[in-house]
Amino acid sequence: MPTLPTADADAWRASGWWRDETFLDDLRRAARATPDRTALVTRHVAGGPRETLTWAELADTVERLAAGLAGLGVRRGDVVAAQLPNDWRFVALTLACARVGAAIGPIVPIMRRREVEFALRLTGSPVYVAAAEWRGFSYGDMAAEIAADVPGLRHRVLLGAPESGGPGVLDFDRDLLGGDWTPVPADAAAGPDDPFQVIFTSGTTGEPKGVVHSHNTLYAMNKAQADVLHLTGDEVTAMGSPTTHQAGFTWNFLMPLLLGATSVQVDVWDAEAMLQIMEEEGVSFFMGAPTFLADLIEAQRGAPRDLSRLGVFATGSAPIPPVVVEQAREVLGCRLYALWGMTENGCVTITRPEDPPMRVAESDGTPVPGMEVRVAGGDAGAVGALQVRGASQCLGYFHRAEVYAASLTPDGWFDTGDLARDDGYGGIRIAGRVKDLISRGAEKIPVVEVEAALLRHGAVRDVAVVGYPDERLGERACAVLVCTGSRPSLADVQAHLAGLGMAKQYWPERLEFADALPKTPSGKIQKFVLRERLRGEG
Repeated sequence: MPTLPTADADAWRASGWWRDETFLDDLRRAARATPDRTALVTRHVAGGPRETLTWAELADTVERLAAGLAGLGVRRGDVVAAQLPNDWRFVALTLACARVGAAIGPIVPIMRRREVEFALRLTGSPVYVAAAEWRGFSYGDMAAEIAADVPGLRHRVLLGAPESGGPGVLDFDRDLLGGDWTPVPADAAAGPDDPFQVIFTSGTTGEPKGVVHSHNTLYAMNKAQADVLHLTGDEVTAMGSPTTHQAGFTWNFLMPLLLGATSVQVDVWDAEAMLQIMEEEGVSFFMGAPTFLADLIEAQRGAPRDLSRLGVFATGSAPIPPVVVEQAREVLGCRLYALWGMTENGCVTITRPEDPPMRVAESDGTPVPGMEVRVAGGDAGAVGALQVRGASQCLGYFHRAEVYAASLTPDGWFDTGDLARDDGYGGIRIAGRVKDLISRGAEKIPVVEVEAALLRHGAVRDVAVVGYPDERLGERACAVLVCTGSRPSLADVQAHLAGLGMAKQYWPERLEFADALPKTPSGKIQKFVLRERLRGEG
């Protein structure tokens, strides 16, 4: 697996962003200090009991699962693939992997055979863990098909596996957790610089890569975001994204673990159910894309819940209109914070509690401690390539060193593939992806700013602006709209943009409508899907 230059590691240790401990030490510390405090709550939207684990119970569960993994032959350097819904079992399994020196390979539940088999082949995972069946899909059947073609996959561990599931099939609770396994020696555990996570990019470009993070890169990521927002061990966190996605993995698993706080794991996104859970559990912190935010605002208006403990809502991946900032305060009673980050480095920039509340509508924040950003070729407010470096930057791409190397500049900065400009406040404003850039003749259309302006139209609930081919100009802009009521005409949309003072060259010249935009589990729009559709219709 990849490693970072020793000089960088020494510098980050000296500055306190790397340490000589792992997340297992955080677990043990919490189990000693507050053994009876609730660490994890699992809520099942479709029905099922409320499940909880105290810090002491979680620590004991991790040891038993680690013994089970060792009994299956999992060793240091292995990657255990896990495609589980949000549940205490995923959290405990991940920490158990570290306990035997292995890494977790999270796979979001919506992925199917093509993507799952790709991940298993690349990482050589000897164990795959999933629900036998969930939301009408048989992961057990899919895993059996994959195992027939991937000889290295030795064990399939399923939640709710049948008594006789066949060779290589075990039940999570009965066999892995409840088996009579030999305890794991203390020296088998992973070290702070060992790989902890191999997680695949969310697929907004259609090219997933296995991002490798160590305990230390993830520590820097989570310490920085918690410090900036002044979060404490009194928090109760929740979110709508899968915990198998980097957003859920950090904000709703590792960050509360680091703080000794309580994490609420909700298995299915349903805004009304989430509001009830937030009320019952006393959720104080929520993180989610603007899509989740809009859903919660709409549901709260329809059937208000007591959200008096909710103070912080962190969001990113799309522009936030000023009206939504006001709605979050008036309807949900919370303050919004805008952030930018990637699977490769987590939360890199974020607005601050010290900023004016409306800053989130015009900025994606300033760099968190331990990370640096620069906009290459973006002097004097111009749009340029966003590049980053620092303590939370990943170690590389699993078995694709050449791909990662191609993303590094000669002086060691990671080229994110995003476009940004100076926001005028010492931070950045995202202007789009390099591959999202629309070149209309001699003009470069600032896609994110056009989308933000369109979201201020009363009929527009969601939007994506993408390019489509044009013989004369090369490309023109198409706005794909999700509407709340009657659909506006192209003339209506252009009049709206004219009223906001936007240059005519930036206006979309074509409209398409959709019931929903294709998105990743974290809420990011998959624009490559929309571009393919436009080419097909073209």
